[in-house]
Amino acid sequence: MTTLSFPFLRAMEKPKRSINRMETPPPLAQLPENLSAERVLEVQHYTNRLFGFTITRPASFRFRAGEFVMIGLRTAERPLMRAYSIASAPSAEALEFYSIIVPDGPLTSRLCQIKPGDEVLMARKATGTLVLDALTPATRLFLVSTGTGFAPFASILREPETYAKFKQVIVTHTCRDAAELRYSADVVNALPDDPLVGEAAAFHVMRYATCTRGSCQRRGRITDLMQSGKAFADMGIAPLSPAHDRVMICGSLGFNHNMQALLMRAGFTEGSNAAPGEFLVEKAFVG
Repeated sequence: MTTLSFPFLRAMEKPKRSINRMETPPPLAQLPENLSAERVLEVQHYTNRLFGFTITRPASFRFRAGEFVMIGLRTAERPLMRAYSIASAPSAEALEFYSIIVPDGPLTSRLCQIKPGDEVLMARKATGTLVLDALTPATRLFLVSTGTGFAPFASILREPETYAKFKQVIVTHTCRDAAELRYSADVVNALPDDPLVGEAAAFHVMRYATCTRGSCQRRGRITDLMQSGKAFADMGIAPLSPAHDRVMICGSLGFNHNMQALLMRAGFTEGSNAAPGEFLVEKAFVG
């Protein structure tokens, strides 16, 4: 006798329990006390390898223009964190960041997928060497960057103290192609409308952008253009001098080393938080 022959027996059978073969994701690690959970407010992709995002700011979070903070995401084992320069002004209500996308990067390959409302982890304390207090007084300030190394300078350009300490601010930005220069252009072009620094920035900020590939208004590495004197001739300004200039450097490892060597040959001395000097190099993102 089979249930096929006797339908009423088939009806009396208990239905077989379906098996859910979807794996339950592992629980996320508990948040350490030195981290806060913030929410994404805005995300903007500039190219297929560069994007910016803003997150909420804890009421107790303080930082100086040019500093960085650890940013990351939760995982099953422990939070995945990396150092990110803060691009917003110290007085801003939200925190802005600018990031490259590394295709196989443990953090950036996931971070580039965030959207408004998502959680982003942040350390409760900022630090860094690219701060105005670590430079001795001078007339001109050069902010020399490559790639996402422009991010700390976005904060410094939005800081009123910058214009109280320096009569002229020259920011340089070098990337692979013209599309990657868009973020720095957007930041500098918005400065005249900034309620805190607009008037000063409109008359005292100069941007010099170059790219190393493709079609671009100016081609070349900034170190080569400075060494040859072309960069200064293009801008119509005097070459670098430790007598009246101070320099901040942020970019790739090779760029940082080359720029550091160029300045030391010109007689500049490196500074720090403990001993202010004539130029500074951000060392948190290299090596």
